[in-house]
Parts: sequence; structure tokens; C-alpha cells
Amino acid sequence: MTNQQTGEVTAAIELHNVTKRFLTPTGQIYTALHDLTLSVAPGEFCAIVGPTGCGKSTTLGLISGLEKPSLGEVKVMDNLVQGIDPRIGYVFQSDAVFPWKNVLNNVATGPLFRGQPKAKALKRARGWIERVGLAGFEDRYPHQLSGGMRKRVALAQTFINEPQILLMDEPFSALDVQTRTMMEDELLNLWASSSASVVFVTHDLEEAISLADKVCVLTAGPASVKGIYTIDLPRPRNVAEIRFEPRFIQLYQRIWEALRNEVMISYERTKQRGQ
Repeated sequence: MTNQQTGEVTAAIELHNVTKRFLTPTGQIYTALHDLTLSVAPGEFCAIVGPTGCGKSTTLGLISGLEKPSLGEVKVMDNLVQGIDPRIGYVFQSDAVFPWKNVLNNVATGPLFRGQPKAKALKRARGWIERVGLAGFEDRYPHQLSGGMRKRVALAQTFINEPQILLMDEPFSALDVQTRTMMEDELLNLWASSSASVVFVTHDLEEAISLADKVCVLTAGPASVKGIYTIDLPRPRNVAEIRFEPRFIQLYQRIWEALRNEVMISYERTKQRGQ
């Protein structure tokens, strides 16, 4: 996006001095995010890493409109987030496909919900099913598919809506290593043909570096941004092969130095609470 008055490129996503507090069941205030500032450019792939429970998923919730900030501003396409935005696609960690619908009807759900004629929606769904390598499985139901195949359905289900922003919350964490690598490559191929801005939450630093244009490291909770690192690896990328590149190893070592300290802080806090 470009600001028509200044000619400057406007960030697709902006979080400015955001704090998010929750009320716990015991009546106490829990601060998940504190003074967090982050921006994602149009078409940029941003990965977020940080210790367990530091607020990564909460950040996605604020961008999506599922949560409201306690303090600060969250903007999407230069507008304050006021609720659910149809321009945003969300891929969750757990399967979000409808178990009572077959693959074809699962993928066609978005266009049908948005009022597209059924024949056109089904035709587009067949095209996306073929793109994610599931041609011939249109009549199968989720329980008849492997975990990797269900993730392909979820990707088709999301990309068919042509989201301008794609939020992904550890989408491949439950998959085995080989399937996970294949799905990461599949994601990059689909994203390359779109103009979507991506915010990808992961615990896996290797995954973050393999996929992203930049990696944002969050502190132990309450989370703020500890550092943002540009990933200057060439594209297109083969996820399995890029990890052997000397530059990949350099980036991993540099980012891990920042992340490791936060992981240790979080670990020590957990130990103390358990005593």
C-alpha cells in the first residue's frame, strides 16, 4: 500500500506500543504483551519466535481482531483493527477443516460464504485442490486423510480467499519432519504466487529462518520485541537444502544468541513456579 498524500509505502500490519492484559480466573491481571512495536511490509514474510507462553499467539489474535489491545494501536492496511477483517486468512495449529464436509466442499466454503455462485466456487475449489497436490481426493473426508493432506486442505481453504494478510500459528508443528519440510516448501510456493503479507508464529528457529524475510524475537513474557533480523537468503528457497548454506548457519547462530537467553529466563520462571 502507498500513502496517496506522501507517496510513502504504508505497512500492511502495524503494532505500536501495544500492551495486552488478561483477567485470570483468580481475579489477577496477567500481562501477555508489554509495549510491543512491530511492522510488516506489504508482501513481506515475518516469522515470530520466542519462549513458550510469551505471547506469540496473542500477537496474532490482536492482528486478526479476535483480541483488542489494552493499550496501544494495531493497524491493518493503515486502518485501526476494529473486528474481524475478511482480508485476513488464519491457519491454526490444529486442523480447522470441517469434519462433516469432503475436501471439495471444505475448500469451497470461503467463496460460498462470501456469496460466490456454487458452480464457480466449486470450480475454483477444484483448481486449488489440484494446486496443493490433492487432485483425486475431492470426495474424501478429513478422517480419511493424513495429517499432511489435511494441512494441504487447510492451505487451499485459506488461499482460495486470496487473503492480503496471512496469519499462521505453528501450522506444521504436529507433522513429522519429512512431511513438515514438504509443507514448508508448499507454503513458499503458494505464497510466491500471491502478494500476501505473512506473520508466521513458530517455536522452531530453523523453520523461521528457512521461510521468512525477517525474524522477530520476542522476550520472555510479558513479551516485547527483543530484536528483528533480516534474512538475506536468496529466493526461491528449498527448505531442506537452504539449511546447509553457510549464511543460514551464521544467521541461526546470531539469532539463537538472542533467543537462548529469553528461553532460559522463561525456563527458570517455570521451575520456580513449580517449586
